[in-house]
Amino acid sequence: MKKFLKSYSPNPDELKNHAYLSWLSQHLHNVSLWNFNRRSISKAFAIGLFCAFIPLPFQMFLAAPTAIIFSANLPLSIALVWVSNPLTMPAIFYACYKLGAWILKVEIEQDFIISLDYVWAVFGDIWQPFLLGCLLFSVVSAFVGYWTIQLIYRLKVYKRMSR
Repeated sequence: MKKFLKSYSPNPDELKNHAYLSWLSQHLHNVSLWNFNRRSISKAFAIGLFCAFIPLPFQMFLAAPTAIIFSANLPLSIALVWVSNPLTMPAIFYACYKLGAWILKVEIEQDFIISLDYVWAVFGDIWQPFLLGCLLFSVVSAFVGYWTIQLIYRLKVYKRMSR
């Protein structure tokens, strides 16, 4: 899997020559942004999954600088944001709304329709449970993603040492 991911990752030396990335040039040379090791990948999963459940357009633009700040694997952080894509987003955000409504003990709209027009019409009523659900999904998925990768790497090392 590591070789597969490395084969699709951009070469950091090629990125520094692009004019539109010149302002990031000093940060793009950080080795942790391109390494596939336990720490870098764990952080990338946490960042990518956290940003995936934030109800903003273009979540990649939030994941990229966060990955740079925390020295996480940059390509993986950006790719994991696509867990919530245009096909999965309605179901994910409806689940976020239901979770938030359950926690806040708010009655769920019985005639809820998954359409943008309907959501804008009732947004004043659903924004609190929706944002609470999104925050909880973000935090829990980031936590689970980080520790799952840590566990997988530790099991891999344990298996290698037991041989």
